[in-house]
Amino acid sequence: MRRAIEQGRFQSMEDAVTEALLLWEAREARRIEFLADLDAAEAALDHGASNALTDVNVQALAEDIKRMGGHHRAADGRIPT
Repeated sequence: MRRAIEQGRFQSMEDAVTEALLLWEAREARRIEFLADLDAAEAALDHGASNALTDVNVQALAEDIKRMGGHHRAADGRIPT
């Protein structure tokens, strides 16, 4: 954090901590959402719901994962938006 302040990214330690907390809260929200989705998927499987994998829906799934990964990296500041 000190390096970021020295380099002008933040004006104070408080600004750096605030940014860190915002990023942590966003990551926690995504984690909670993921766990809820996972629970729902497991419950659906327990009740016999399933989707047959085909080349088409596997490709669509791969594209969704790539797109979501890009959004998460952008939200974390790892890639420009």
